[in-house]
Amino acid sequence: MTTTAQPAASAAQTSPLDEDALAGLAAAFDAALAADSRIEPRDWMPDAYRATLVRQMAQHAHSEIIGMQPEANWITRAPSLRRKAILMAKVQDEAGHGLYLYSAAETLGVDRDELLDKLHAGRQRYSSIFNYPTLTWADVGAIGWLVDGAAITNQVPLCRCSYGPYARAMVRICKEESFHQRQGYELLLALSRGTPAQHDMAQDAVNRWWWPSLMMFGPPDDESAHSAQSMAWKIKRHSNDELRQRFVDICVPQAEVLGLTLPDPDLRWNESRGAHDYGPIDWTEFQEVLRGNGPCNEQRLERRKAAHERGAWVREAATAYAAKHREEEA
Repeated sequence: MTTTAQPAASAAQTSPLDEDALAGLAAAFDAALAADSRIEPRDWMPDAYRATLVRQMAQHAHSEIIGMQPEANWITRAPSLRRKAILMAKVQDEAGHGLYLYSAAETLGVDRDELLDKLHAGRQRYSSIFNYPTLTWADVGAIGWLVDGAAITNQVPLCRCSYGPYARAMVRICKEESFHQRQGYELLLALSRGTPAQHDMAQDAVNRWWWPSLMMFGPPDDESAHSAQSMAWKIKRHSNDELRQRFVDICVPQAEVLGLTLPDPDLRWNESRGAHDYGPIDWTEFQEVLRGNGPCNEQRLERRKAAHERGAWVREAATAYAAKHREEEA
């Protein structure tokens, strides 16, 4: 879709428009959504649509780079060279996902440094799941199976997001996340079929990560502040509760193959619904973690800020190198 030849900022944001012109641009935007066309950076879009995308993509990007921490903690303690190589590759993938998403957000006229400053100041969020500790090696497997599995369930529909750069970034991200989920599942399978102590360790990890994984989809639909509008704009394609139900239905048979039990006594198949019923989620815990009171909130943010400060010389060197080449080309 191309409704105007303006640069990244919309026409309404760069110059005043009369009511008829603005109405025409809004009609073209609505028509593009109705036709399932993509909105591109140079197209006109409502300010609220732009703001919603920036918020969602920033939170997503922040989650990818903060999410490197829980598993990176186990790189030096992986039980074999093969497991170490797999984990290193996965952590590197997460860094790449963050870069894709920051780049996609920049097409909306925001600056990456600005987004990182807001993260470090606590003014933008990342996924609550990454504020839980990784206590044993089995947690690496549980994160791969459950956390990355939940991410895939949530993110595959984003490949059809109405905003082009976000949708295109998600195609590659979802392919790589699929490998991460399989690696985690394979790790848990090996532990579950190992010694009794290894099986118990795998079961303990699943017990601790199951409920936070269900919280990853966000609050219930009737309490979600952004879900309905995001779906109307086709940024999201499914509601939080729809995605959560899909994830539960996927995990139940997988857990049976693993020989592990999902820690929910209310979990059972409902023939009339054609889906699994599951127990109540502790949304008080979810809200506490969002407020910064989770087990690792402070640690995650402090380590992120420290890493950013230690990397300042790399960013400065890259900037100087680019400036030198511009001078040489000139």
